[in-house]
Amino acid sequence: QVQLVESGEGLVQAGGSLRLSCAASGRTSSMYAMGWFRQAPGKEREFVAAISWSGGSTYYADSVKGRFTISRDTAKNTVYLQMNSLKPEDTAVYYCAVTSSPGAGYDYWGQGTQVTVSS
Repeated sequence: QVQLVESGEGLVQAGGSLRLSCAASGRTSSMYAMGWFRQAPGKEREFVAAISWSGGSTYYADSVKGRFTISRDTAKNTVYLQMNSLKPEDTAVYYCAVTSSPGAGYDYWGQGTQVTVSS
C-alpha cells in the first residue's frame, strides 16, 4: 500500500500562487505515476495534472496548461503542484493520487487539501 499526505492548503487572491505538496510512503517502489485531481462543490472530480515517476513525463488538463506545473522529487517521494495565475474557478479540494501501472486507474488517494481563490 501507498500512503499519501497532501499539504499546502490556502486562501489566495485571484492572480496569486500556491504550491501543493504530496508526500508518499509505504510501497513507493510500486508507483508508476502520480497525479493531482480536484473537486469543486457540486461538481465531479476532475483530472488536473500527472507525472510519470521514473521518466518525469507530464500531462495537464487544458484548463491549467501554462499556469500549473507538476514536478517530483524522487528522493523525497514527493510530488508538487505549483499553481500560478490562480482563478476563482480553481477553488476546489485538491487530491493527489498514485497509479501502479500505465492505463490503470489510480489506486491510492490522499485526504485532500482545500484551495480557495478569492476574486
